[in-house]
Amino acid sequence: MKLLSYICNGQEKVGIIGTDPEKVVPVSTLGFQAQDMVGFIREVGGEVPVSLLEKVDAAAGDAFADCKLLAPIKYPAQDVMCLGTNYQEHRDETAKSTVVYDASKTDTIYFGKRVAEAVDPFGYIEGHFDIVERLDYEVELAVIIGKDAKNVPIEQAQDYVLGYTILNDVSARNLQTIHQQWYFGKSLDGFTPIGPWIVTRDEIGWLPELPIRSYVNGELRQNSNTRMHITDIDAVICELTQGMTLKAGTIIAMGTPSGVGMAFDPPRCLNSGDVVRCEIEGIGVLENTVR
Repeated sequence: MKLLSYICNGQEKVGIIGTDPEKVVPVSTLGFQAQDMVGFIREVGGEVPVSLLEKVDAAAGDAFADCKLLAPIKYPAQDVMCLGTNYQEHRDETAKSTVVYDASKTDTIYFGKRVAEAVDPFGYIEGHFDIVERLDYEVELAVIIGKDAKNVPIEQAQDYVLGYTILNDVSARNLQTIHQQWYFGKSLDGFTPIGPWIVTRDEIGWLPELPIRSYVNGELRQNSNTRMHITDIDAVICELTQGMTLKAGTIIAMGTPSGVGMAFDPPRCLNSGDVVRCEIEGIGVLENTVR
């Protein structure tokens, strides 16, 4: 099933797409009280039961063609948890760049990304060109935590994953370099497109192996597979929850493959009007224009 946030007939809703891709069923039609995606995640207790599919298919819904997609989690309750250089080829290309990075370190790199409001799947990336000189793109698999997670054994990690979506970790490389950390350069308003929806774990599977790509103005830039993660999802959830609580609805961005703009010689960063398309097979497409 696909879980989505959308607007139809002037109303903002949380909905589910089942077998029929042309129909979106509002969760309110199915008896749920949630007003947003995080509320729905909490209401289902962290896992959408497969038995719900039959009810979705039988229920009346909105025509998908009449819906405007929103970021599935528009207002994350916590900072997005991000992994840095979690593909070996990207680790290698980053080590050669001017962005602050110590290639001798082998432990997983974690950092937070502040998201005041996530960008819709076909919304605009804000360039902030008054302070940003090198704007970059990063397609990533994003994992959605389904229930509060603390002290999770690695073998139980999958029980805490609701599903998966796509995230573009837009980055201001000059700010990363100037401030010698990643938080500010990745957390500007309009820097986090997410979507187009959340695909439930039962549909994708555990420790997914999915082709992942990005394009800029139709040109292929990144092309890999999520099986190439250095640190897998189960290890991430286990490690992070030993020292902190990941609340239901937390988003974990699993890192980006090689081919980001800063890695080219000379760098090929984004300009106003550029169109960035991020794809993960089995999930869908994000396509955002820089302004």
